[in-house]
Amino acid sequence: MNEHTPDNDVDKDHAATTSKRVPVIANSGAIAAVGLDLQEGRVIPRTRVFSWALWDWATQPFNSVILTFVFTALYLTTDTFLDPAVAALDDADPAKQHGLADLASGLGLALTIAGLAIALLAPVLAQRADAAGRRKFWLLIYTAGLIVSMALLFFVEGSPAFFVLGVSLIAIGSIFSELAGVNYNAMLVQVSTPRTVGKVSGLGWGMGYIGGIVALVIVVVAYVSDWFGLPEDNGLPFRIVAVGCAIWGIVFLIPFILNVPELSERQGVQKANLFQSYVILGKDIASLFRDSRQTFWFLLASAVYRDGLAGVFAFGAIIAKQVFGFTFLEVVIFGIAANLVAGISTIIAGRFDDSYGPRSVILLSLIGLVIAGLAVFVLHDSGTVVFWVGGLTLTAFVGPAQAASRSLLARVSPVGKEGEIFGLYATTGRAASFLSPLLWTVFIAAFGAIYWGILGIVLVLLVGLIMMFFVKAGGRPVYAGRTKQ
Repeated sequence: MNEHTPDNDVDKDHAATTSKRVPVIANSGAIAAVGLDLQEGRVIPRTRVFSWALWDWATQPFNSVILTFVFTALYLTTDTFLDPAVAALDDADPAKQHGLADLASGLGLALTIAGLAIALLAPVLAQRADAAGRRKFWLLIYTAGLIVSMALLFFVEGSPAFFVLGVSLIAIGSIFSELAGVNYNAMLVQVSTPRTVGKVSGLGWGMGYIGGIVALVIVVVAYVSDWFGLPEDNGLPFRIVAVGCAIWGIVFLIPFILNVPELSERQGVQKANLFQSYVILGKDIASLFRDSRQTFWFLLASAVYRDGLAGVFAFGAIIAKQVFGFTFLEVVIFGIAANLVAGISTIIAGRFDDSYGPRSVILLSLIGLVIAGLAVFVLHDSGTVVFWVGGLTLTAFVGPAQAASRSLLARVSPVGKEGEIFGLYATTGRAASFLSPLLWTVFIAAFGAIYWGILGIVLVLLVGLIMMFFVKAGGRPVYAGRTKQ
């Protein structure tokens, strides 16, 4: 990359090369005119690439701090939001356990509703953004919605009366986060070329992981420092944390706003209302199945294994605590280490993506995940060292699989439909999001021990791996009609 290459020179080269561009993936089965083809020969300024990746850094605290480790786990689903009479009961009292279960299920219900909304809206709204050439505009609108949702969590006081407000804001934030992510993923083809797409995608995921860890470390330092003397009435420290995440998002979004250009409007595209957009979406899916069969099947295969990847992080803390006997502090330290390992491995794996193709990275990562998962399951009674080694090995493969999946889809998305395709990517992922939780629950219920849930997650990953062997899209990269040497 050469940061000093003028954009107008790049655009001239673009026009000269577009008409004779060849597909960038060998034997992909994808439509020849994929969006990434148009980037062949272009030089993308490094500031633009880094600024694009900073969006992941800017928004990751919503997932790591708000949704996973701090706000919901340590505040919103605790006895702070129970009736005072129930909260005063012993932790082993069935009434208190039932009350805490109700809080957890209430959060789950809100997120389920949000997931349905995302599945229905993501591909259509992204399709409209593609057609109007307003991909960046809508990404910023959705990101602003996410930031406002986090900031409004300040008003969720520590009382049962505020629980519904809390879960509603988190559900709304998750909708905005996913919709923004669809446009962000689609913009990958605007900040990379066929030669760099794997590296750039890995950079984005890696920045997200590491950014989330930095934010989480700041929160942990504040927590062990007794919130620096801040009054803890009505959950004030947690509410301040939410505002801090919102401010973090605003600050680190600025480079993206300044340095990443908007998508050009597609010419000759018929404007459609929202209802007509669903009709167009149906036709586009049929066309995708007919003309880009491997892309279609990849969407299905990735939906399965991506749910397994989500299960690794979703249930990892429970496995560490309940199966391997980690203390609270050990769980938090492991979470930080796991995200750091995932971030670094993802950045490194991006280079292998560009050399050997994203499909190879995905297959290798899934094989590694299955082997490591089975090892943790078999050695579940061998002490904490097993989980430190096996668990961190698992996380080392999660990030590369996620980044390579985005890279593969960017390589086979038809011109002007990147947002719609990534919208379908989000939708199919939501449609399969029940698999890991279901098999986790079924295996534990059937065999009567939590460690059997590990096997449920491994099974989801294994099924995704088998499906991925039948997907030929995303072979070794091809440049100017020949395989890269």
